Amino acid sequence: MADKKAAALPRKVYEKELLRLQSELVKVQEWVRAEGTRLVVVFEGRDAAGKGSTIKRITEYLNPRVARIAALPTPTERERTQWYFQRYVEQLPAAGEIVLFDRSWYNRAGVERVMGFCTKEEHQRFLRQCPIFERMLVEDGILLRKYWFSVSDAEQQERFRHRLEDPVRRWKLSQIDLESITRWEAYSRAKDEMLVHTDISEAPWFIVESDDKRRARLNMISHLLGSVPYHEVKPPILELPERPPSTGYQRPPRDLQTYVPDHAATL
Repeated sequence: MADKKAAALPRKVYEKELLRLQSELVKVQEWVRAEGTRLVVVFEGRDAAGKGSTIKRITEYLNPRVARIAALPTPTERERTQWYFQRYVEQLPAAGEIVLFDRSWYNRAGVERVMGFCTKEEHQRFLRQCPIFERMLVEDGILLRKYWFSVSDAEQQERFRHRLEDPVRRWKLSQIDLESITRWEAYSRAKDEMLVHTDISEAPWFIVESDDKRRARLNMISHLLGSVPYHEVKPPILELPERPPSTGYQRPPRDLQTYVPDHAATL
């Protein structure tokens, strides 16, 4: 018997728990900075699976100087001649930094494999080297977490349709995204083969059921928090100083500067 679909999560419940989790993420940020930790979180999954929206919620209250998103474009001609992992190595964190990979080196196991952007030999080399590469990262002290966002074909189709009809989200939809509809089984086989080779004890994969985006965000963030051995770092005590008395400064006349028009007044 198929699993019964969970009831929709009420918005108020979702927003309250999300804010609590985001408060904990701020504690993780301060712990990472204080301890000089290096944290890498890999987000993978099918197109429209909810990776980007989850990353957005994770970083909403974090310091961009500490928590950075790595979303690399198509490799340049020069980068294509490099060791495959080289351009991703350049994105890895230094001490006291968090890097969230919105897609990662696993492009080779997914879209490159299915769309024919790499050769069979390059794909097989990736599957051999990736576990070695990740073990090196972990051995060097990097905290590596890998999440696969799993979405059903029906839900993906619906999200594609919404993007196509929404002018502010239309940019999220590309021709390659649309081709993933007709290559659903090819992507499934590629994902299964990837998991067989790269689900290693040092850096296991964690699957996030993401047909319900709200549940997916809460579940993923909660799991991440539970997997990191952070503790609260007491912030320094700060006090607002008294504003000193005026020494006679006068602001220049308004007509000497160019102000943005008051568009809000026209609403």
